[in-house]
Amino acid sequence: MEITSVFIALAWLLALAIISKVINHLCPKTKLPPGPKPWPIIGNLNLIGSIPRESLHNLSQKYGDLMHLKFGSRPVLIASSPEMAKEILKTHDAIFASRPALAAGKYLSFNYSDMSWAPYGAKWGQGRKIYITEIFNPKRLDSFKYIRVEEGRNLISHLFALSGKPIFLKDHLPQFTLCTISRMVMSGKYYCDKSESNDTIVTLEKLQWMLEEWFILGGVVNIGDWIPWLNWLDLQGYVKRMKALEKTMVEFHNYVLEDHKAKAKENSHPTDMVDVLLQLVDDPNLEVKLTTNHLMGLILDLLAGGTDTSATTVEWAFQELMRNPKIIEKANQELDKAIGKERWVEEEDLSQLPYIEAIIKETFRLHPLTTLLAPHYSIEDCNVAGYDIPKGTTVFVNTWSLGRNPKCWDRPEKFIPERFLENDIDIKGQNFTLLPFGSGRRRCPGYSLGIKLVQTTLANLLHGFNWKLSGDMKPEDISMEEIYGLTTHPKKPTSMIMEPKLSPHLY
Repeated sequence: MEITSVFIALAWLLALAIISKVINHLCPKTKLPPGPKPWPIIGNLNLIGSIPRESLHNLSQKYGDLMHLKFGSRPVLIASSPEMAKEILKTHDAIFASRPALAAGKYLSFNYSDMSWAPYGAKWGQGRKIYITEIFNPKRLDSFKYIRVEEGRNLISHLFALSGKPIFLKDHLPQFTLCTISRMVMSGKYYCDKSESNDTIVTLEKLQWMLEEWFILGGVVNIGDWIPWLNWLDLQGYVKRMKALEKTMVEFHNYVLEDHKAKAKENSHPTDMVDVLLQLVDDPNLEVKLTTNHLMGLILDLLAGGTDTSATTVEWAFQELMRNPKIIEKANQELDKAIGKERWVEEEDLSQLPYIEAIIKETFRLHPLTTLLAPHYSIEDCNVAGYDIPKGTTVFVNTWSLGRNPKCWDRPEKFIPERFLENDIDIKGQNFTLLPFGSGRRRCPGYSLGIKLVQTTLANLLHGFNWKLSGDMKPEDISMEEIYGLTTHPKKPTSMIMEPKLSPHLY
């Protein structure tokens, strides 16, 4: 009897093996890109260190420019070369134009209501159209030029008073860009200095903290996103911080909106970007009604998009420039020739300053603000470079790797602005060796304002002041270490001393 049972069991096993082989033969195997073998439960999360772009870059050296990983049980794709970036952001742009549903999007964008985290669809498409046609059109940006000039003058006057004293640019540039952008977005009426006492809702320092925290938390690897059954534990404490920030942001944005609505009854002419958005709320031609969450999301992106990024680009540029005095000398020669020594740089002068533009492009290459572009997400199955990519795959484009690709860049570790004088490389998303603003449908719609602000600021800081390192510091002592987040900051800012070359009264 026992022998009969054994034979029956063996027959079943043989039948199952044959059936499995037949099924595998009839159903072709999925061909995934190469990648490290995942561990149970955690997948490949154990391979991601405190600087994710560095971990992913090192892995790509072993597994290739298109690499398949598992974060928890979820598929993740890493594109590390211009060719693979083009596949994701252009060839298959529509398929990868969405975003994964991460905690950052839920808590930091008013339930996926901003342009950064909104999934691909009608609501996101309408928001992008509003930005392009109503907010960032040339006429609107020109109407705010006086604000950029006034705040530029305020920065120069502030720095002039600190002549001869050691300073860190990180203590001054973020406030300058925040004041500039917030005045254009919401007239700058909703924060005050610590010394002031009025009915504004936050101090300038608190508003700055809100935006810095938003960028930090937007770039973290939150374990609960990838291993959902651990989400309730909030092992890293990130969700707790996100919820606290969300509460502060909702309170702030509601205050801004209600105040603008009250003032709109007295003056129907829009004076800032929030006014423009509010005028669209009752537009019958909108495909999707603008909710309060959507309005708050659009306002947040406007504030965050041009504040942290612009200031950090200029700071990284100076980290490199102070290591390369000859580049500063060459920039000054261009400025003296094109502008003269009797006035400051204006926006209209920028086209005459190709070397300044080259310095900024080289800064974008070596120090991309988003070393990993905000994650893309596949909305259907597709084939990329001969590999099968399933629906629901999260994709990261490693822009840090793109900027250091030796196949694209001569001496990629060196800061050489001249490379952009010899080769006019586009930075608007059409050249996939350099993607400071992304590419395709998800490209930053406000890039023209950001470039204008960065170029003018850097040009005037170089044209108006002589710069030297503080104390006994030498150029080779300057650190290039990073603090990782949705944007990447210098870990050890450089102390500098400046001496004026131009009078602030000439601005």
